[in-house]
Amino acid sequence: MTTTELLVAILAGIVQGVVEWLPVSSQGNLALVFTLVGTDPAAAVQLALFLQLGTTLSAATYYRTELAAAIQTVPGWRPATAYDPDHALASYIAVASLFTGIVGIPLYVFAVDLAGQLTGGVFIAAIGVLLVITGLLQRVSNSVNMGGRDTPSLLDSILVGSVQGFAILPGISRSGVTASALLFRSYDPPSAFRLSFLLSIPASVGAAALTLTSAGGLPGIAPVPAAVALGVSAVVGYLTIDALMRVVERVPFATVCFALGALAIVGGGGIALVV
Repeated sequence: MTTTELLVAILAGIVQGVVEWLPVSSQGNLALVFTLVGTDPAAAVQLALFLQLGTTLSAATYYRTELAAAIQTVPGWRPATAYDPDHALASYIAVASLFTGIVGIPLYVFAVDLAGQLTGGVFIAAIGVLLVITGLLQRVSNSVNMGGRDTPSLLDSILVGSVQGFAILPGISRSGVTASALLFRSYDPPSAFRLSFLLSIPASVGAAALTLTSAGGLPGIAPVPAAVALGVSAVVGYLTIDALMRVVERVPFATVCFALGALAIVGGGGIALVV
């Protein structure tokens, strides 16, 4: 492993560890990092999905108590009581994950195929457009009156799972679209982000498995840099999740999406013209 590969792996791990918890696309920003250092766009998409495993470990550790409680209810699960207070969380995670796969798997094939046909500059600009869309969605959701719901329903599971499937596209923020959907469903911000982060665990594991299967192994990265990136993202993610959840409640991250999107559009367009 060269010094450059090590530095890129550390940078990617830090970006993933911090940005995963914000309504700004971690996948989109990681894909930008990899594309700017010369990674093939299709491989950049796959790498960004794979490295979400690091923050999946962070989320699973942070929410270990809730996950353990949800798992303990599974033996007593029955369809008639699927969404009662004792079983609602387990049902939400299972049903939402199913709909994420139904929506996300076809989009994954589309995203990788499309990325492989684009030049680096055009790909960066396309990510910028998707980041702006995320910002618009976040701005609209912030204007909605929020209620006090904290227990998910079947409709919530289908809706949130389906919109999470669209986050397989680079530039669409997974936490942004799922938390926004929950805000629209009258959840308050702490509950919305808690349910969003819990749902990220099976989704990220599934996305990484899909990536490894379709790429026939690690996508465009050696095992040692991959391990470094995963380790850094897991540690940074665990250290920042609590603080960043508090920040999310106060700072209008739609503005961040607009700024990053505009920068990507301008920068990507410039690269495309030069190339």
